[in-house]
Amino acid sequence: MWITQFLATYITAFIHQTWYITVFIWMMMESMIFPVPSEAIMPFAGFLVAMKQFSIWRVIIISTMWSIVGSLVSYAIGYYGGKPFVRKFWKYFLLDQEELDSTEHYFKKRWHITILISRFIPVVRHLISLPAGMGKMDLTQFIIYTVIGAGIRNTFLTLVGKYLKENRELVMKYSHTVDIVVLAILIWIVVRFVYRQLRKKYKRKHK
Repeated sequence: MWITQFLATYITAFIHQTWYITVFIWMMMESMIFPVPSEAIMPFAGFLVAMKQFSIWRVIIISTMWSIVGSLVSYAIGYYGGKPFVRKFWKYFLLDQEELDSTEHYFKKRWHITILISRFIPVVRHLISLPAGMGKMDLTQFIIYTVIGAGIRNTFLTLVGKYLKENRELVMKYSHTVDIVVLAILIWIVVRFVYRQLRKKYKRKHK
């Protein structure tokens, strides 16, 4: 179980040393337009909850609060900059134009429910606040749906980490399977990132 043990040991130690700072910075970035996954932080914060080092309510409140802050930044970019600004500077934020268009399509179909469920959809959750701002969605409703969606997701991931830490023996029993899954996920992330970069270069060369 060397992969998962390494991640659990060092990421948990890092979060513990930086207190709640890592949690709020990471969650703010995820809710903006940076492609960082909350799965890389929140379960390990849950580990610290199980170890009585963190308060579960503080973890959930802080992560959700800064998810809102990050979402509001993206909302403001979309609201005041509009589509011309986003399309002009998207590459500097590691955005993919096709993903942005797909997210905008999601938003236009059912904007209320999309804001809520977007927190559970990969890629979309990083970008959904942009079309919300561009579409001039009511700010109060945007905040309410963001709080609900982010709150549920952050609570779920924290509880997953807490459960895994409290049931360490069960996790150890399936350690090899867990390592394979973690390794597969890491490889998928790297391959996907390389593919996106190569596709961008190809598009620029053939414009």
